Amino acid sequence: MAHIVIIGAGIGGLPMAFEMRALARPQDKVTVVSNTPTFHFVPSNPWVAVNWRDRDAIEMDIGPALAKRKIEFTALGAKRVHPDENRVELGDGSSLRYDFLVIATGPKLAFDEIPGLGPAAMGGHTQSICHVDHAVVAEKNWQSFVKNPGPIVVGAVQGASCYGPAYEFAMIMDTDLKRRKIRDKVPMTFVTAEPYIGHLGLGGVGDSKGILESAMRDRHIKWICNAKTTKIEAGKMYVTEHNDDGTPKKDHVLDFKYSMMLPAFKGVDAVFGIEGLTNPRGFILIDEFQRNPKFKNIYSVGVCVAIPPVEATPIPVGAPKTGYMIESMVTATAHNIRSALDGQAPVKKATWNAVCLADFGDSGVAFVALPQIPPRNVNWFSEGKWVHLAKIAFEKYFMRKMKAGTSEPIYEQLVLKTLGIKKLKG
Repeated sequence: MAHIVIIGAGIGGLPMAFEMRALARPQDKVTVVSNTPTFHFVPSNPWVAVNWRDRDAIEMDIGPALAKRKIEFTALGAKRVHPDENRVELGDGSSLRYDFLVIATGPKLAFDEIPGLGPAAMGGHTQSICHVDHAVVAEKNWQSFVKNPGPIVVGAVQGASCYGPAYEFAMIMDTDLKRRKIRDKVPMTFVTAEPYIGHLGLGGVGDSKGILESAMRDRHIKWICNAKTTKIEAGKMYVTEHNDDGTPKKDHVLDFKYSMMLPAFKGVDAVFGIEGLTNPRGFILIDEFQRNPKFKNIYSVGVCVAIPPVEATPIPVGAPKTGYMIESMVTATAHNIRSALDGQAPVKKATWNAVCLADFGDSGVAFVALPQIPPRNVNWFSEGKWVHLAKIAFEKYFMRKMKAGTSEPIYEQLVLKTLGIKKLKG
């Protein structure tokens, strides 16, 4: 019997558990470690933040779903991984021994890297949509804001790697304000470390630059690119705009009554600084088989893996890890661990493709980059009302599958077929 431990129960960890249980031998034990008893569907957080969705609709208890598939679960959280001992130290000081470990923790949100960044509970002055708890607080502040509207600053700071939600939330706020007939009272500025609108951490996808610039002009949203956010005070954001060669161009002091800025990510405390396991930012080092080069029985999937930027930019811009890419990592990892259980070498590799649906409230954009790093076989970006409806359908589909405990490859079966794109093997 082998014990397979999975740290994390998010969009990577929960599917990893179901797929691993389906592929593992009957005698093998699968255990999930999480620091929370619930799962929430992160892509719907922008809707929660404007009260278009209740958290109950995008959240579920983890334990019952895992129990259906005979998967063990603890919500004590991982305090520290001890790879030399094949041991995970839990939050209460106890330990789990493992034969194979899959790290699917997601990131730590690096609000502390910029003074004043983040929710008030963390000493900051901006909102967050990175976690449902943050989105609930953002919604309460949104309700206060719309009663006494003023300027909005929205975007992503230097080092961020997931830019789609920033665009998404800007457009959703715009739509909500129009429905309330107060959009004319709200100047909005989009601040981003990207070198241009629509870069997305991917060097652009299709005509993302032209389409997103047009969408923002139509919605009267101004923007500042190549932006380094230096500090944030109550109602004021200090931003330095840079030239394409990285030299400072202009200092901005932006007034706001409401702001949401996506932070940079780094590795969680449980793994941060473990030599050979992580890079300097704390992300898990992996080979082409999702396996750590030093500790061969440790694998990793999701946002916590180390991926280099697609290209050099004047201000640091990270590469995104979208749902399709994460799902591909999960499938490859599950098969490679099964191969190891059978005494065979790993052969499965993830397809490093970016696929995303971003809602704009009354429309949306979808993009496909196959592979993520240019040159690409598919480089497609489109806008339309169908994206809004597709994302609603996808949320409901994903939540049903997680509650049922299925290992069906969701992105491949639903999203790519919706976009009319045939799967490409990596």
